[in-house]
Amino acid sequence: MAKLVLGPLLRYVNKSSATVWVETDAPCEVTIVGHTSRTFQVGRQHYALVRIEGLGPRTEYDVRLDDEVVWPLPDSDFPKPVIRTGEVRRIAFGSCRAAPAQPVGDDALDAFAQRLMKTPEEDWPQAMILLGDQVYADEPTKATIEWMRERRQGTKEPDGEVVHFSEYARLYHETWGDPEIRWLLSVVPTSMIFDDHDVRDDWNTSEVWRRQMAGKPWWRDRIRGALSSYWVYQHLGNLSPEELAKNPLYAKVMAQDTDVLPMLLDFAEEADKEVDGGKSTMWSYRRDFGRARLLMVDTRSGRILEEGRRQMVGDAEFEWIERNAEGDFDHLLIGSSLPWLMPHGLSHFQSINEVGARKPGWQGKAAEKIRQVVDLEHWPAFRESFDRLSRMIEKAANTDTSTVCVLSGDVHHSYVAVADFPNPTRALVTQLVCSPVHNEPPKPLEPMFRLSWSRSVGRLLRRVATSVGVPPDLMSWRKTSGPHFGNSVALLDFDGRQARYRLLSAAGEETASVLLSREAQ
Repeated sequence: MAKLVLGPLLRYVNKSSATVWVETDAPCEVTIVGHTSRTFQVGRQHYALVRIEGLGPRTEYDVRLDDEVVWPLPDSDFPKPVIRTGEVRRIAFGSCRAAPAQPVGDDALDAFAQRLMKTPEEDWPQAMILLGDQVYADEPTKATIEWMRERRQGTKEPDGEVVHFSEYARLYHETWGDPEIRWLLSVVPTSMIFDDHDVRDDWNTSEVWRRQMAGKPWWRDRIRGALSSYWVYQHLGNLSPEELAKNPLYAKVMAQDTDVLPMLLDFAEEADKEVDGGKSTMWSYRRDFGRARLLMVDTRSGRILEEGRRQMVGDAEFEWIERNAEGDFDHLLIGSSLPWLMPHGLSHFQSINEVGARKPGWQGKAAEKIRQVVDLEHWPAFRESFDRLSRMIEKAANTDTSTVCVLSGDVHHSYVAVADFPNPTRALVTQLVCSPVHNEPPKPLEPMFRLSWSRSVGRLLRRVATSVGVPPDLMSWRKTSGPHFGNSVALLDFDGRQARYRLLSAAGEETASVLLSREAQ
């Protein structure tokens, strides 16, 4: 009899339909709420994404493999798995969750799940957004390193480097196999996007970085394993049932009765080669949560990295984002693993560095070295895209929308910043950051983060930026909460046209609460 290896993960949910993802140890038919899907095989592993239609406001469910109930476990103390399709009033979000075994502080997401188990169901979030670094492929646990060494005996694989699909799969098993996390993911619909650690630290920082990686004998296998596993474990669940029905790769996978790993590896390689993510591969996507719209932006794979044409997002994909930023909704959420508005000094320094890296000779080489060492690869380091995003946000904020919120992580401290355009916008524009969920940085770094928010440092570096040719900022911004340190989970609560950002520590303390409305400013 087939067994459940991982999941169920409740992924896409709308007013009447849902998708649930599972991994099994053998081929089988997976049945949930009377809807059945057969598994597909990737290497030695098996997966299914069950599409469920005709749901009411609340549906309890179990998971059956070949008609045998395998979830929930018979002795489980967790609340029953349930699919809720009602109004979205609360969204949880955050980024940067190292595996539970890593010694980087208390796991805020695990602690959040434990508190949720004792909370009335009506107070659970109706959605969750994980903004990158679901796994740390460049920082495997000791157990995973030993597991890889045993499997690789007699080979020339790089020690400590995750390379193949099965090795990435083990990372997901570690991070999602925790009982509390497994329960949380079975009851709260979750949207996801990658950041660099889902592949490798500093992924696609620059064209120089890509050339350096291409020179390593294991890199081709690594990027193929990373993107193919991302497609299976994260991206499939981001798609609606309608999008799945039109997805050509998914159709090919489901039509093949044998191992589809070679097909997925070829797809991943082609996706990595594309210079504009809007062509045949686009990881960005849209989700509508009632009166809130989420535009999740791929800030990693779709980059244009030629020094004369550096863009965070290619033109075709950016045009798709701009089109979908228009519509009838109260709240526009832009999911970006990397913050748009950063500490002023760090923001200006990144734009200065981009100019310096274009210079010939030793100056350009030195700037490139600094870029890689200090991770200068956020939106301000792609100045053309930074300005284009700013213009799009300003336009969206002058419609009938009440708030425009950029949700981000990555920077290992949390904060709220408000954007002020020269002509005040109708909607409130904010940058909301929650990072990390479970990867607390060393305490000595906290003074550096605080200093980066210094207004005097920001003014000084803005003058330097102007002197080297960085264009003027299209808006100013001011921090209204933070910087907050420590592992945390953020909540975004909606009350009509108002919203509230709350930050919860791993201990359950509310370390920030900010009302997001134009009237409150």
